[in-house]
Amino acid sequence: MKQVARVVQMVPLIMGIVLAMAVPALAGAEGGIHFSGAIGAAVTIIGAGYGIGRIGSSAVESMARQPEVAGQIQTAMIIAAALIEGVTFFALIVCITGNGAPWPTAG
Repeated sequence: MKQVARVVQMVPLIMGIVLAMAVPALAGAEGGIHFSGAIGAAVTIIGAGYGIGRIGSSAVESMARQPEVAGQIQTAMIIAAALIEGVTFFALIVCITGNGAPWPTAG
């Protein structure tokens, strides 16, 4: 069970790393590559995925230890995950709109 939880926690991290590697190649519009927004967005998504994974893992463990307070734990988990998602969306908007100057490409 613990190995499955560990894999579930690693999936957002791996997806974020893949995104971080793919974004510079996909963001080559307007004669340059925009690294600042791409890296910021990747770090934001990695952090949010890791944080929500940790919240879920801790909540499930707490519910298993004390089933009588499972409703309160679930409510707190949903509120915390929603707050993390809200901050993540704000950070993504900042990263996308504040992209900075493009790096010149060869050619």
